Amino acid sequence: MSSRFVAGFRIEDALSATAALESQGMTVTLDSLGENVSSPGQARQSGQIYHNLLDAIAQSKLNANVSLKLTQMGMDLGRDLAFDVVSGLVQQAVRNDGFVRVDMEGTPYTQATIDLVRQLHAVPENRGHVGIVIQAYLRRSAQDIETLLADGIRIRLCKGAYSEPPDLAFPAKKDVDGNFVALTKTLLKSGLYHGIATHDDAMVAAAKAFARTERIDPASFEFQMLYGIRRDLQRSLVKEGYNVRVYVPFGEQWYPYFMRRLAERPANVIFLAKNFFRN
Repeated sequence: MSSRFVAGFRIEDALSATAALESQGMTVTLDSLGENVSSPGQARQSGQIYHNLLDAIAQSKLNANVSLKLTQMGMDLGRDLAFDVVSGLVQQAVRNDGFVRVDMEGTPYTQATIDLVRQLHAVPENRGHVGIVIQAYLRRSAQDIETLLADGIRIRLCKGAYSEPPDLAFPAKKDVDGNFVALTKTLLKSGLYHGIATHDDAMVAAAKAFARTERIDPASFEFQMLYGIRRDLQRSLVKEGYNVRVYVPFGEQWYPYFMRRLAERPANVIFLAKNFFRN
């Protein structure tokens, strides 16, 4: 079952999946699975995998970037450690004309993640080479997006997959959907290149309708979806002329990664089960 949603164990597996998706007209962001490391050595080892990945992407001339989690880079052990590891990766992305996306984790890390990305992006040579993820189910996200856009930081907007209390996150789907649409409109009007990450037909339709109404060039943004999820929708969007980027996870840590996500939020189980049998 995992092979439907995870590209494999090795960098070579991820690159093979990337090439296959490129042949279908899609781009990719690669994620070496892992989070919450317990030693500085593990954090630097995680960083080295991404150094190797960035080099492999450049050498293979693939249209791909990378996504990482700060807890995988040692955030729980100290902010300075995580900043040092990620800063080195962003510097390499600059040299390779690449891009590093810092994923968003649970709310204990939200402000720290935003602060770290803003600090990295403030380095002149890093501008345009580092981005962030914002989760639409958080009540604070509209203000966070305003702050990030003022800095010129590229954003991936998703709904959010962690279990959060109702004072921090909208508990009702209709409210999450409403906020997602509102934030999508803000991003599309910003003039920066952002990713709208959703598998929800209604959210996709809302983004497309707004772009048409406002005469926003489809080339100025992209839809993002998970590897193995809604492959039918991915292909149809490409045929319609939209940019589609697929989030491709790989690595030996796939089992604990999935178990944590499924345990945190039962809705994730239903989501994966529904998509396992889709084309």
